[in-house]
Amino acid sequence: MCRDHDLDLAVRLLAGTPTHEGRDPQLLRRWAEAAEEFGRQMSPGPVPVRVVERDGGLAAGLLARYRSRPPVVEVYVDTVDRAERLVAELGWRHWFPAGSVLAAALAHERAHAWLHHAHVRAEFKRALGHTALRLGPRRLYAHVAGADELAAHAYARAACGLGRSPLLLTEALAAACSESETDRWVS
Repeated sequence: MCRDHDLDLAVRLLAGTPTHEGRDPQLLRRWAEAAEEFGRQMSPGPVPVRVVERDGGLAAGLLARYRSRPPVVEVYVDTVDRAERLVAELGWRHWFPAGSVLAAALAHERAHAWLHHAHVRAEFKRALGHTALRLGPRRLYAHVAGADELAAHAYARAACGLGRSPLLLTEALAAACSESETDRWVS
């Protein structure tokens, strides 16, 4: 049941991504399923990435971010702290145990680092099956905007043994931060 709800969130993410306006919802669902399956099955090798803690993530809408040059993961500790408090406020500890927000953020960014490798990216495109060009039996597979996020969330969920996709927490955090900002402006 939870997996169906997580898949619905994934389809909504794709539907809200520029370039997907007006696409068939069933196509978006197939891409979401393929991206999540790819993420669940991923087994990233060791990726030498330095982790740096920063503040200012809430204002920027960031929990963590992978940068490829040089390879670094920036973790926004203010957002991690707010997300941990939100999990407690919403009674979601059974899905996201204490400390899992940071673990999931690091796993998510590790997945992005892995998806950055050309051979993994090509395999991911084949798994999604979005054909850009076909000449006889040859196909050129295209990028699907937003699918890498879904794969990274699915990997983080599997790697951390979470009860729900971190995408659920990301959406809840965005909504909570939007409400807080609205309250600040209204007061």
